[in-house]
Amino acid sequence: MCSISHHHSIFCILPPDILANIARNGTAEQREAAIQALSLDATFRTQRLTYNLLGGPAGRQDFSGAAPTVQRTIYDAGHTQALPGKVVRNEGGAPVADVAVNEAYDGLGATFDFYLNAYQRNSIDNAGLPLDASVHFGQKYNNAFWNGQQMVFGDGDGVIFSRFTISLDVIGHELTHGVTGSEVNLTYQGQSGALNESISDVFGSLVKQFKLSQTADKADWLIGAGLLAPGISGVALRSMKAPGTAFNDKLLGKDPQPAIMKNFVHTSQDNGGVHTNSGIPNHAFFLFATAIGGHAWEKAGQIWYDTICDKALSQSASFAAFAARTAAHAGQRYGSASTEQKAVIDAWKQVGVKISAMATAAAS
Repeated sequence: MCSISHHHSIFCILPPDILANIARNGTAEQREAAIQALSLDATFRTQRLTYNLLGGPAGRQDFSGAAPTVQRTIYDAGHTQALPGKVVRNEGGAPVADVAVNEAYDGLGATFDFYLNAYQRNSIDNAGLPLDASVHFGQKYNNAFWNGQQMVFGDGDGVIFSRFTISLDVIGHELTHGVTGSEVNLTYQGQSGALNESISDVFGSLVKQFKLSQTADKADWLIGAGLLAPGISGVALRSMKAPGTAFNDKLLGKDPQPAIMKNFVHTSQDNGGVHTNSGIPNHAFFLFATAIGGHAWEKAGQIWYDTICDKALSQSASFAAFAARTAAHAGQRYGSASTEQKAVIDAWKQVGVKISAMATAAAS
């Protein structure tokens, strides 16, 4: 049994439809592992509401008055589901022989540095939250997740997926769920849920771009690059540049993400397709960032960050409502009818989300 507390909120990087496809198409061993992962994922997701109502991690020391300083602790779950496990590396400790430990440590640090240097945010909660992670969770567990208090990484099965610490954008994605949760806390259902996933993809990609000092035109705009094992037909879990093209494999199926509203997927699965329809706002951000050029975190990312910190944004925001707020914040930072505001409105228009002049004015 999983010994994870009911106070935790779970966001997994691997969409349930991929696990379902593996359960249908894989070997007996792969099917069993996928079914177990789906069951675990479903158990975690039923615990989300309780944690959200509590308002955040409990029992933490308050670091809000201190100078921003990263505090990392990496644990080894020892291939069990008991969290957090044994401490294997503390803040400031030297690298160890276990590559997963070092990747988790470095990924937490890169995400902390990104938010601090790009947006002057003091950790995930903007109050100095220490960053914890457990590696070697479960037996060949194909997933990674943020449970509201820490990161958790499976090792992957080595056949379909590599270890889940391998991708910096995955780590940035999962930790950003903590950022979104402490700000707008978008309802994890339908369009607001897809926005929740998209925001994590946006900033997960930006964490990697920031670490590599990449401009928008040089970035790969992939989420989970390097995560698919050799022999799997695909490049990542998702592509912000070209949603629907990240993978096409006999085990995983074909990437189902749409890039435009015309192809919006209406489904009752995965909380209304949150991992699928996130391709639409993902693509809007890509179009905006590449139209503006330069470092995507500086203007495009700043506008998205302003938007998720906007207390006027509803927890149940639709794509159109979120788009209107991004246009409003572009106007506030760079001026009404500025190049930046025109570019963000055009990007949303290209994916089929129209922002009326009235909505933009009202949002301002």
